[in-house]
Amino acid sequence: MYDLLVVGAGPYGLSIASHAAAAGLRLKVFGRPMASWRDHMPRGMFLKSEPWASNLSSPQGRWTLERYCAGQGVSARHGEPIPVEMFAAYGLWFARNAVPEVDERTVTRVSPCPGGFETVTEDGEVLHARTVALAVGVMPFVEVPGALRELDPALVSHSSHHSALDRFRGGDVTVIGGGQAALETAALLAEQGTHTRVLARAARLTWNDVPPPWERPWWRSARSPHSGLGCGWRNWFYAERPGLFHRLPETTRARIAGTALGPAGAWWVRDRVEGSVELLLGQEVSAARAVAGGVRLDVRDRAGTVRPLETEHVIAATGFTATRERLELLSEELRGGLAAGADGAPEIGRDFESSHPGLFMAGLVTASGYGPAMRFVHGATYTAGALVRGVRRRLDKGTPSVGAVRVPESRDGRGAVDAVRR
Repeated sequence: MYDLLVVGAGPYGLSIASHAAAAGLRLKVFGRPMASWRDHMPRGMFLKSEPWASNLSSPQGRWTLERYCAGQGVSARHGEPIPVEMFAAYGLWFARNAVPEVDERTVTRVSPCPGGFETVTEDGEVLHARTVALAVGVMPFVEVPGALRELDPALVSHSSHHSALDRFRGGDVTVIGGGQAALETAALLAEQGTHTRVLARAARLTWNDVPPPWERPWWRSARSPHSGLGCGWRNWFYAERPGLFHRLPETTRARIAGTALGPAGAWWVRDRVEGSVELLLGQEVSAARAVAGGVRLDVRDRAGTVRPLETEHVIAATGFTATRERLELLSEELRGGLAAGADGAPEIGRDFESSHPGLFMAGLVTASGYGPAMRFVHGATYTAGALVRGVRRRLDKGTPSVGAVRVPESRDGRGAVDAVRR
């Protein structure tokens, strides 16, 4: 039986695995390393976060993005965005150097069993672990507006469903959303010759400012310090003190998680959008249906006026909603038994442990518990250290048995209890 099984091999999963290995835990890591970054972001995109705020975490802090870039003959400088392809390659380099071998199979089911958890892989192998850390990233939580959900995927897709945009070359695409994913996707489409429009509910787009120099007079730094989420004391608190954020009242945490660092475009994409992309602001889709050649949208403005808009394809860059019910790899009894907050996300307690003893969570799904930093790579550093401390604490206490849960047989015909005892 493993001490810890990590489900997911993105920045959070790899960081947790690095800390767990250094702590001497008997560990197993599942997932295709950096899969979201390799498979779900079109070529030509850049990291929005600063390079120094985009490190995966190891206990010694040796395997940094700056070190990887230097080895490739590239400088990772403040104020200069890093290509997504380079960041994905950095994650693979980190996995080779800082993490035990990753099993690239997908875990399809996690269930409670006496002494811990039973996990099943895509090819049917059953494994047991005393604790589990879910670091499943954002893909289980894709959000598409209700008016578009019933349309064929050939007509409507989410921005995260594309590793390339070539098939839209010369066509007509409407991008829904006003954040970085929408604006950068629109820029890439326009630059390849696609007629592109952005449709957003906001009356105007928000653009992040060019970051101030790293070296500044002390009084400027004191007034607005750098942080992994941008300048300013509020961002510094979110980025550098997730543990204190967790102590805020639940209603306050939920409000901040839902509103802080709202949709905005990076400063370096602004000139690529304005003047090149049609902007339909203060509008939203009220209905949609398939028509010959594409999609007909009913678009409603703030005055309530509805007008038709036809397009060949709609890309919904409408983010992700992390709720308990979308954690479908958890068995029904485990998922249904988790305590959830008013926003539907699982309640996350001390050191990222859920309400089910021994089940830990990381990444976006913990944002309402530990703050906006959990939506960014920067949050992996705090998470990895705290979560592994929580795992060690849970192992010292022992994970309570779950006697009321039915335990299926393992593949060799013996009960899972026998497998646990081995």
